[in-house]
Amino acid sequence: MIHSSIPARAEAVATFEMKNRAMLQPTDEFSNRLQAWKKCTMRLRAELGEDVYSSWFGRLELDEIIDGEARLSVPTKFLKSWIDNHYIDRILAAMKAEFADVDGLTLSVRSTTRPAGGFSEARAKSVAPEPSPTPPPEREPPRASGKRGDYAANEEAMAGSPLDRRLTFATFLVGKSNQLAYSAAQKIAEQRPGQPPAFSPLYIHASVGLGKTHLLQAVAHAATQQGRRAFYLTAERFMYGFVAALRAQTAIAFKEALRSIDLLIFDDAQFLQGRSIQHEFCHALNALVDAGRQVVVAADRPPNELESLEERVRSRLAGGLCVEMGALDEALRLKILEARVAAAQALQPGFEVASPVLAYVAKTINSNGRDLEGAVNRLLAHSSIAGQRHTIESAEIAIRDLVRTREPKRVKIEDIQKLVANRFSVTRADILSARRTATVVKPRQIAIYLSKVLTPRSLPEIGRRFGGRDHTTVLHAVRKIEGLAKTDSSLNEELELLKRMLLE
Repeated sequence: MIHSSIPARAEAVATFEMKNRAMLQPTDEFSNRLQAWKKCTMRLRAELGEDVYSSWFGRLELDEIIDGEARLSVPTKFLKSWIDNHYIDRILAAMKAEFADVDGLTLSVRSTTRPAGGFSEARAKSVAPEPSPTPPPEREPPRASGKRGDYAANEEAMAGSPLDRRLTFATFLVGKSNQLAYSAAQKIAEQRPGQPPAFSPLYIHASVGLGKTHLLQAVAHAATQQGRRAFYLTAERFMYGFVAALRAQTAIAFKEALRSIDLLIFDDAQFLQGRSIQHEFCHALNALVDAGRQVVVAADRPPNELESLEERVRSRLAGGLCVEMGALDEALRLKILEARVAAAQALQPGFEVASPVLAYVAKTINSNGRDLEGAVNRLLAHSSIAGQRHTIESAEIAIRDLVRTREPKRVKIEDIQKLVANRFSVTRADILSARRTATVVKPRQIAIYLSKVLTPRSLPEIGRRFGGRDHTTVLHAVRKIEGLAKTDSSLNEELELLKRMLLE
């Protein structure tokens, strides 16, 4: 039987103070109680499994036993409700097996005006004559390194992605291409706990190797140092964690934990797959933004080009501040090379690269920061083998596998629509509309044709981007323009001009 009655208020206060003073003394009775409670928790762990125990009972503590009634506590109402509804009978059975004088129990939410953990192991090791005048916080901020914070969630499911301690604002090199993204990230990192975000979500997009992850992890490091509950998570880790929570039947805890943080930093959003996973990410995103929490998301393309994501997710991401990190200019590439060489010299003091050689490498390798780091590694390897300083000729040999031909410009459908609309004196809204006048139909078909020729988008995707048209309409427009271009030289010249303008 589970007792719910309590003594009168004055008697309860006197009893609590007496028991609390007794518990603070390292008596044999206290030690016996502690051992019995440890056996009880071991019994629950064995019966329910490690995953379930870690999710729901990791913060369950026995406060006291009075007149055969065990009084346990948890730090949140959510945990209390879940345990009351699902596990209270199991806990009582386990306690009866280990405590001869227990025939009932009550579960409460721990008060913030007194220390938690009447029979906890930590309390047994640090006995004090009086309670601390300053109560500990109800919840510890979760570490951004990915280890389980003090909140209700499956430990495996909520293990965030690890942080690289080298990726901080101090090591992030700023140039014209990333100045805006850097400033926005710093503004978020400088926010104080409880301060409303200036813009949420912040969406950063860039091609590979341009510093997105470095910037996101720098935000996580800075926010964690300020005591904010920051959580860095990649799309891959989020998907793994959500699936693990479903298998462990702790999906509710997973959702509750994700919504309890102050700052969510989400990387590689382009890899987010699966309808249910996208739904959960969208719900978490909405909950955090609506609650005034900060969200930072990064991907390799703008929100409207993430075709694998549902429309409402793209819309939510586009509703914040979207910032692009452009290609590294030559000056920034040179700064990166100089920093990498300095780091290499710390490991191999005899390694030197002359300024003209670095300038040559910065001019030759124009792809991304990872290739620049690879170039320094090759220069270091060749230098240690040859035992002499690099010349431009030797550097050319060392980095030749990293030199890439300039890739053609990636054309966006939006750019095609804007250019064609301007060229034919119509608006982009006209092209996307259902109007069928000749002055609109032809520019629309030309824009659709160019989208098929200059982008990798599928026919259904192109149709969706042109006002929700189906793929048969798109195919008809492409074939129509192809046929006209074979007989109409002026149209063919116009198409070639538009292509050149879009690819320049």
